[in-house]
Amino acid sequence: MNSYSSGRRSRRSRGGGRRSRGNHERFRGQQGAAKTQKKTFWQRVAEFFGNGGEKKKTAQARNGAQPSRPARKPEQIEVTSPRLYVGNLSFDATESDLFELFNGVGHVQNAEVVSYRHNQRSKGFAFVQMQTIEEAKRAVEELHDKEFLGRRLVVSGAKSDQHQAR
Repeated sequence: MNSYSSGRRSRRSRGGGRRSRGNHERFRGQQGAAKTQKKTFWQRVAEFFGNGGEKKKTAQARNGAQPSRPARKPEQIEVTSPRLYVGNLSFDATESDLFELFNGVGHVQNAEVVSYRHNQRSKGFAFVQMQTIEEAKRAVEELHDKEFLGRRLVVSGAKSDQHQAR
């Protein structure tokens, strides 16, 4: 048994059948050459679609101007009740901030910022209850896409229970 184990040690010290360093480097060189010739799956996909994203970026870079965002339209939820959805709300916004903002348009009955239960941090949206449907429609017209606390608000009619059941 001793002679067997000593034989194993001697084989390891001689390289144990592994490639010598020269062969490994030669193999590595062949592998690198193969990589440069063969395209990856994602390179082929990008080539197929024509790298459309890169063309847009270079055109904007040549102009030297930041692309301006077009004004967003409210989601196609018709204002059928005085309850409004306020989205893209700053996490620092409070119910009193919303109350003051919407009170400039009409009489606000209630403002509720939706927050997580476990840490009371805002989820970034709220619901505002106006006095009448006409005031709610006016609030959507005046306050949608208006900047408030550093963010552009999304104001639209809140989905009713009928919309949510569908």
